[in-house]
Amino acid sequence: MDRAKRLGEFLRARREQVTPDDVGLPTDVRRRVPGLRREELAMLAGVSADYYVRLEQGRDHRPSEQVLDALARVLQLSDDATAHLYELARPAPPTHRPHADEAAVPHATQQLIDGWPTTPAVVQSRHLDVLASNAIARALSPCYEPGTNLLRALFLEDDARAMHGDDLDRILADAVAAFRSWVGAEVDDPDLQALVGELSLKSEQFRELWARHDVRGTMTGEKRFDHPTVGTFRLSYQVMALPGTDGAMLCVMHAEAGGRDEQALALLGTLAADGAGAERERPAETPR
Repeated sequence: MDRAKRLGEFLRARREQVTPDDVGLPTDVRRRVPGLRREELAMLAGVSADYYVRLEQGRDHRPSEQVLDALARVLQLSDDATAHLYELARPAPPTHRPHADEAAVPHATQQLIDGWPTTPAVVQSRHLDVLASNAIARALSPCYEPGTNLLRALFLEDDARAMHGDDLDRILADAVAAFRSWVGAEVDDPDLQALVGELSLKSEQFRELWARHDVRGTMTGEKRFDHPTVGTFRLSYQVMALPGTDGAMLCVMHAEAGGRDEQALALLGTLAADGAGAERERPAETPR
C-alpha cells in the first residue's frame, strides 16, 4: 500500500473516533456514521470538503504543514500521533541500514543486564521480538525468552494473557499503539506484514485495536503480573532506545521501594539465581 493510501486510512480511522460533542458541534440523533462527517472535519480544519475527500481516498499525498497542523488539531491527536501523521504525509528520507553486527544486541548490553539480579530487563526489536533478556526477566514471564514475539504472545497465548489479570485490555491497547508508533510508516516490511496478517486472522481483539490507528510511543508505565510462584505484584517500566542497533530498545522494570512489590521481586530474583545455579551445576551428558 502506498503512503497516500496509508495516510487516508489513518485520517478515516481517527475521524471516526471524534464525536460532534468533542468539537462543539450539535449532535444529530439521525447521524448514521461514527464520529465526524468528512464535511464537518473539513470545515473545522479550514479546507474544502473535496480536498479532504481526496486526502482520505489517497488521491492527494502532499498536504502542507498548515493543513496537517489543522487536521491534527481537529482530530485531537497527541504529539506521538501528530508525528505519525507527518511521517505518513512526507516521503521517507534515505536511512542508513545497520550492518549485521550493528543490528545484533551488543555484547556489553547483555553483560550489563545480566548483572542486574533483581531488575528484569528485556531487549526488544521495533516489531516487539525479544532479542535478549536477563535471568529474572525470564523467571518473571515466559514471554521474555529470546525469540518470542511479545505481540503474538499477548494476543494468542493463554498463559501470557492470564499473567496480566484485569490490566490485560489496557496492556494490549498500549502495546498495539506503541507498536504502530515504533514501526512508523514502514508498514511494507514483509516480516511486519506477516505478523500483522497472522494476528489479524487469529485475534478479533487485535483487528479492532489495529484498525483504530492509535499511536502512542509508550516509554514508561506500569504492569501487573500474576506470577504462579510469588503472587500478584506491579512493576514500573521504562523503555530506552539502544544506539548502534536497528531500532532495538531496552525495557527495564522495577518495583517501588519498601513495599510488597519489592519483596515479590526480590523473591523472584532469588528463584532466578537458584535456577541459574542449578543449570550451571548440572553434569554434562556423557557422549554415547
